[in-house]
Amino acid sequence: MSFFSNFQSERCPGPIKGNPVAGLCEKVCVQVKKVFDACMKQMQEEGLSVTVENPVPANPAYPLTFVSGRTLNSAATVSNLAVDPLPDRPRCARVQADVTAPIEVLYVDANGVEGRGIANVTVSEDVILFVPSPSIIPYTVEAVVSVVAPEGEYVDGLTFTISACVTVILKVVMEVELLIPSYGYCALPPCQEYSQEVCAGFFELPLYPGANPVGEP
Repeated sequence: MSFFSNFQSERCPGPIKGNPVAGLCEKVCVQVKKVFDACMKQMQEEGLSVTVENPVPANPAYPLTFVSGRTLNSAATVSNLAVDPLPDRPRCARVQADVTAPIEVLYVDANGVEGRGIANVTVSEDVILFVPSPSIIPYTVEAVVSVVAPEGEYVDGLTFTISACVTVILKVVMEVELLIPSYGYCALPPCQEYSQEVCAGFFELPLYPGANPVGEP
């Protein structure tokens, strides 16, 4: 017997527009990433050393002048992870990890040429999170990071020392399959095409100038 036997229609919490059997909805199995716990930490980091890789354009003229730096997306890497259960707090653990996120660094070289490149920012986390009980499918710890670096000083080569505002979200997650009530497939409206309508005012003009009625100046 498979889990398809669980796919029975049941009463839904509200009316369903367009459903031929009013008040009923289908059970569906969806594969999702379930978040068991998460927390957010915001900090101001001073004196972070970052080194730019793959500068554009290549071979800038030194010294460089730092302009700014920021993350282009929320991707981050978790390393040196340690999860230690807390004996006095059931299902909770001390989670320690290094979180690394790439940022885009903007600078100006000695010839006044603007340049950019990617550097990595690493911060250490030491927090308490809820963790699920042991299971065949393991949980993982993931991070979402946002970094803004408004100030920085040139050190040498492609290395800067920066001050950064860092937001880190740590999450305990697991890939699971959930059985949930469904209202059916989404009805997608047609896309509205973008147009600047540059000719709208011109096309609305009459073909010829308006003629005055007979007898009027």
